[in-house]
Amino acid sequence: MPRVPSAAASHIGEKIRGARLAATLTQDQVAAHSGIDSSNIRAYETGRAMPSVPTLVRIADALGIAPGTLLEGLTVGMLPVADADGRRRAS
Repeated sequence: MPRVPSAAASHIGEKIRGARLAATLTQDQVAAHSGIDSSNIRAYETGRAMPSVPTLVRIADALGIAPGTLLEGLTVGMLPVADADGRRRAS
């Protein structure tokens, strides 16, 4: 699990937490239903880590929602900017 604190990770974490509370589930229940360790669920909810796409899909399934729901309101500006690696980028 990449530990990438960012505005995007915080935004997605808030969405996960909100959906979990709406479903009246605990973090441990989401962990059990998704097969993801509860410490990772906590890290996602607090924005300390960014879930991968497969992980996001598993969490959404455990919450009974569409994966896209967790991405609503996310913008490119929220994503972490990668360090320059020497490759050319499209302008």
